[in-house]
Amino acid sequence: MGTVGALIGLTLGGELMPVAIVVGIVLGIVIGFLGGRRFLISIMIGTVLGGALAWMLAGVDRIWVGAGAGAAMGGFLGVQISMLLDVRAAKKAASEQGEASSSYR
Repeated sequence: MGTVGALIGLTLGGELMPVAIVVGIVLGIVIGFLGGRRFLISIMIGTVLGGALAWMLAGVDRIWVGAGAGAAMGGFLGVQISMLLDVRAAKKAASEQGEASSSYR
């Protein structure tokens, strides 16, 4: 997130770079503290793949468009995968709890 903040600061102008870096670092710490590492990894993978695909298909000038679209898709897929993993973990915990309560009878 700090890197993203630095890149946004470079795009907006030199005087806004410190603000963008601080905001990016704070967001990264908050998301990491809340357990969003899987989400950020999926965004990173989407960014790299989207940028690489845009580079191959449209050239160097459009890498940033592909990276942005890839990040959005990576975030969307990350949320969906995270929800599926949470549902699976809840079902597993419920079945283990059901087995434990039935063994006491």
